[in-house]
Amino acid sequence: MNATGNIAEMPQIEIEFGKLVRKYRARLGLSQEDFADKAGLHRTYISSIELGKVQVSIAVAVKLIEALEVSMSTFWRAIDKSMQNEKS
Repeated sequence: MNATGNIAEMPQIEIEFGKLVRKYRARLGLSQEDFADKAGLHRTYISSIELGKVQVSIAVAVKLIEALEVSMSTFWRAIDKSMQNEKS
């Protein structure tokens, strides 16, 4: 919680992770529902991930990245680049 007693904002990495999931999902032309089916997850969970509202486990991150049809290294390099841009 922050000083006002509210739950602190999600760390930037969750936000950037979600943005990137949404970006790659859109490139595949998949709805959240179709993507959720492909990844073996619930659509509302995908929505929460894309909005940066949840922290995902490594196992879930692997499911998502595999469903996005990109390599782990490509995805994490994109996260790193996005995080660096946010700091600038």
